[in-house]
Amino acid sequence: MRTYANDDLRYRGRSRSAISSVVTLVLFVWLIIGAVAAGQRHYYDNAPTNCASTGTIAVTIIAGPLNYLGMNPKVENCHVDVPQPSQ
Repeated sequence: MRTYANDDLRYRGRSRSAISSVVTLVLFVWLIIGAVAAGQRHYYDNAPTNCASTGTIAVTIIAGPLNYLGMNPKVENCHVDVPQPSQ
């Protein structure tokens, strides 16, 4: 037996998955655009030698299309505490 309550639940599930699919697609495209921007700035030419280089690549990718609106994120100083071995 079909009821309207069952139809309502089924349609809500579809719209929720449709929204999550759109959000996932937008996020994926956002990150791809950021990766392309980092490539155009030749950040991938040399292997990162320190965490500032790696951080600059990461924030450029995260910034995505904002790179093309004038944003040029850079990480200047990066200090990583390396634990010393116990004696």
